[in-house]
Order: sequence, then structure tokens, then C-alpha cells
Amino acid sequence: MDLHISLLSIALAAFINMWLGIRCSQLRISDKVLHGDGGNAALAKRMRAHANFVEYTPLAMVLVLALDMTDHHGWVLALSALAFLIARVLHAFGMDLDRPNKLRMIGVLVTWLCYALWIGWAVIAALGYAR
Repeated sequence: MDLHISLLSIALAAFINMWLGIRCSQLRISDKVLHGDGGNAALAKRMRAHANFVEYTPLAMVLVLALDMTDHHGWVLALSALAFLIARVLHAFGMDLDRPNKLRMIGVLVTWLCYALWIGWAVIAALGYAR
């Protein structure tokens, strides 16, 4: 069983999760905030970006792994997994800004498109229509 797509995707997701945590920690240290956001708007945004990543990414990686494990892998799965992870990084940078912006919008839209693709693909595969 070849699980290179999901293994690389999960490893990259773990790296991004760690990076998002480090971004929060850097502000905590520089602004001496021990708990919560300490009223620091920038820290609150980074905390939400990190939390949003944690809310969306685990199930996304489960879908990627499930498709990979059932031999529904290839360039579409690899590119969509990469697009999802890039979208999550764009979303995090977009969350740093004070106004609605293209980074955040693209991050959200690509995330939802990847979810829709994987959900549809998984349902079709589960019903035996995709190979």
C-alpha cells in the first residue's frame, strides 16, 4: 500500500501546526502574555488562525488518508492536499490583517473546495463508483 501522499500531507500539516503555535508563542513572549490573549488583538488573531487550522485540518487529513488507503490516490489527491495546506497558510496570514482580504478569502474558498472534492470523492468511492 502506497501512502506517500497522506504521509507527506500529514507531516506538512504537523509542521504548519507547529509553525502556527510558534507564531503565537513569539507574541506571548514579546508581550509577556501568560494566559489568553491579554487584550492583544494581534495575539487573538493568531490564536484564532491556529485554532481554525486545528478545527479543519484533522478531518481533512483523515479524508486524504482514507482516499489514499483505498487506492484513490494520484495527482488529483496530491495537488488537492497541497492546495489545502497552502490555503491554510494563506488563511493564517490573512488573519493577521485588520480588514477582509484576498489571502483569507482564498484560504477559506480553497479549503471548502478541497473538502467538497474529498467528501464527494469518498462517497462515490464508498458506493463503488470510483476507481
